[in-house]
Amino acid sequence: MSHATEVLKKASELPEGDVVRILLQQHAGIRQLCATVGHSEGAAKRQAFDDLRVLLAVHETAEELVVHPVAAVHCGEGLTKALNADEKEATEMLARLEELGIENPEFDELFEIFRIAVEQHAEEEERVELATLLEVLDDTERHTMGKRLSAAELVAPTHPHPGAAGSVPKQLATMPFHSIVDRVRDAMSRS
Repeated sequence: MSHATEVLKKASELPEGDVVRILLQQHAGIRQLCATVGHSEGAAKRQAFDDLRVLLAVHETAEELVVHPVAAVHCGEGLTKALNADEKEATEMLARLEELGIENPEFDELFEIFRIAVEQHAEEEERVELATLLEVLDDTERHTMGKRLSAAELVAPTHPHPGAAGSVPKQLATMPFHSIVDRVRDAMSRS
């Protein structure tokens, strides 16, 4: 059984709307999109990368705002700082990949480094942060966090913004502007 399949099985055992279920499902989706980008070409690769970019940008912003602060209380500030640093680095690589574009010869090499870093980061979150949330929070608390996570995702930017990544105060200060600009940019690119 693949890691992604195991993660989805764990997620399916949790109630709908549980923050851990949502995050495990997103991690599985991120892994799948990474594999698709790595094994595709042309329009399929571009679409998979665009889908991955949006999912990661939204996911990481919401995690930094909703999940990491709660996890810091139960897992310690050291873990949260390390996770935020990883996310900042991944956001910088994602921005670089977006800038390069899938046609650039450097894209595939950098994407492989990025994919490994993202997968290791997700595994660390699953192993420590999400496991702790399952242990210390009850169903109601995790469901409330799930609602907050989903609300944050609705207004999160859809492109990487390395200057704000890894910092809740910077995310809160810049998120409204980045989100509007990103969503207008996305709409214009589809027309």
